Amino acid sequence: MHIVVIGAGAVGSHLAERLSLEGQDVVVIEANPALAEEVQSNVDCMVITGNGASDSVLRDARIESAGLLIAVTSSDAVNVLACQAAARYGVPRKIARIEDPALRVGSGLAGVDVVIDPGESLAQELLRLVRKGGVSEIVEFAGGKLSLVGGFVAPGAPLDGLNLSGLRSSVEGWDWLVTALVRDGKTRVARGDTTVQAGDHVLLMAAGPTSEALRLMGVEEHAARKVIVLGATRSAALAARMMVDHGIQVTLIDRDEARCRVLAESDRDLVVICADPTDPRVLSTEGAESADAVLALTGWDEVNILGCLIGKALGAEMTAARFHRFEYVRLLPGVGIDAAVSSRLAAANAILRFVRRGHVHSVATFQDTSAEAIELEIDEGGAAAGKTISGMRLPRTVIVGGIVRGGDAFVPHGDTELQAGDRLIVFTLPEAIRSVERLFA
Repeated sequence: MHIVVIGAGAVGSHLAERLSLEGQDVVVIEANPALAEEVQSNVDCMVITGNGASDSVLRDARIESAGLLIAVTSSDAVNVLACQAAARYGVPRKIARIEDPALRVGSGLAGVDVVIDPGESLAQELLRLVRKGGVSEIVEFAGGKLSLVGGFVAPGAPLDGLNLSGLRSSVEGWDWLVTALVRDGKTRVARGDTTVQAGDHVLLMAAGPTSEALRLMGVEEHAARKVIVLGATRSAALAARMMVDHGIQVTLIDRDEARCRVLAESDRDLVVICADPTDPRVLSTEGAESADAVLALTGWDEVNILGCLIGKALGAEMTAARFHRFEYVRLLPGVGIDAAVSSRLAAANAILRFVRRGHVHSVATFQDTSAEAIELEIDEGGAAAGKTISGMRLPRTVIVGGIVRGGDAFVPHGDTELQAGDRLIVFTLPEAIRSVERLFA
């Protein structure tokens, strides 16, 4: 597919890199010459320096042959104008990043097919994490009927050193499945002969309560009642507001006096402290030792890392950090940071389903692996209908983790027969994505 990406910031550059590695025909348009040069140096795609809403620039990007336009600059207006310009060239799908809620109503979005807000998606992810507690990530599929949860196996946990086939035969009422584990930066799709080790980042699919599965990993669930948020970014403010609305006590700390004043005046239920978010005395005074979670959501990775380390050292139950540079994530498990979040991934999850072939409902990507979890539906007359999972002869880097059939959700077995209308949650490594599309599209 020919894809035009407008904006080479954190979100645009990540999408361009991921899509170009898949073999998509990607053109990036960026108005800032320095950003454009950086993307050209790091990503195997065509880069044009210019205004993404300009007809002449869009023609240079071969907009008339594009199957998808993704406008993710920092300007809502530019993103909307770019989509409207692309509509005149007949681009079938146009996605715009829009943060201003006022622009999402009325006729101002003519020409925009899909609106994404990475900051809002990130805030919702953080809310799920703190309400679950203890897990490194949680992704819901099919309206919450199935959940993909992640955690790090603790030394001495029941799962440490166990073979998965032996584990499955010893557990009654099996309603969850280990789909993959990440070890030393390498992702392994789980098989019966897979042995789990302490420190592994395990991703498991559950069709019901996850408590027993997480207990085997040595992960303790604890819904947060008190949260400290470091930073006054838009994502931090959105997350804090969502948590307050769910009855969680939230204290937000940032050194920007003007920003703190705006937040304090706009949200009377939020405790706002103007101070250094990495000062141990400040965090101690605000009760980090009794906090269920410390969320470091500033715009600087280094500040977020330090804030989490200090929060954990003071006794916070769980810490989560927002990252721009993914390479940090692989270095951090077990050193004081329990979960990592990113607006880049939030955007990728919202957009990739429009790139995948077939009847795809959602896509989830992850911080420390390039794998994807794809929620797709088997259409009437599809090749997969009527076949068992084992009969599909799936690549070894693909696993079907869950099925939603009618109003029921369950974890399948090899002899489970697939039916038209089934919604499958398929976990796959990048090299098998094309195979998944061929088998299920």
